[in-house]
Amino acid sequence: MFRSSIAAAVVSGLGILSLATPAAYAAGPSGLIAHRAVYDLELKEASDRSGIAGMVGRMVYEFEGSDCAGFTTNFRFVTKIDTGDSTRVSDQQTTTFEDLGKRIFRFETKSYTDSQLDKDVRGAATDDQKGIKVDLSQPQSKQIELIESRFPTEHMLDIIHNAKLGKSFFEARVFDGSDDGDKPLIATTVVGKQQTPAKDDPDADKAGPFAQTAFWPVSVAYFNEKSSGDAMPVYRMSFKLYENGITRDLTMDYGDFALTGKLTKLEVLDSKACQ
Repeated sequence: MFRSSIAAAVVSGLGILSLATPAAYAAGPSGLIAHRAVYDLELKEASDRSGIAGMVGRMVYEFEGSDCAGFTTNFRFVTKIDTGDSTRVSDQQTTTFEDLGKRIFRFETKSYTDSQLDKDVRGAATDDQKGIKVDLSQPQSKQIELIESRFPTEHMLDIIHNAKLGKSFFEARVFDGSDDGDKPLIATTVVGKQQTPAKDDPDADKAGPFAQTAFWPVSVAYFNEKSSGDAMPVYRMSFKLYENGITRDLTMDYGDFALTGKLTKLEVLDSKACQ
């Protein structure tokens, strides 16, 4: 899954129905396939408090690797923001590596505004049996001990596992290295019943060989760990999830504004077979 400071987003990914032409797309035990997905972004709504008059952008998500060697994600999120008086371009670039077996997670995120670097966050997290240990190298070198948390691909697999079991609601603590890379968030996930695309489904035709494949409607709300009562989520995202990890028809809600992301291009990449 993927998140960011101005942009936060979720994506990665098993299922009840088989994929269309599954033999053509190799997947490991997790069911994930390597792919590159491009999404066009538009402003869905914005409050007066947001100061946003308009916003458009593009998101590119690339997922590669294997269950045995680990998964690498390259994610870029670029938006042009119109305040009414001026415009600015926000560009976030994230690279992560996750080893499911060894429970190792490495992350690097660079955020730019109008080509000027605003933030550089880099580090690695490992399972130390008591929880997770985070070694940050940027913005400053330090070690942090955190309570046991799931990493992004693990969490997505948890979502699909629960969906297969018919469990529509669950919570998990997730660490994805976002923001300052020093804390997990509580993720509350709601999964709807698996369904096939309707004729007017907005971007189903862009899913190529999976255009008519069944998916789950998913909504994930992220809360600060110390939130209580009726706390508002830091960020909420909904999307349509295929059992192979591909997502489309995104809605990203940041509270003061919300964006939609429609799949415009999907490329299935060569998977790296386990030796």
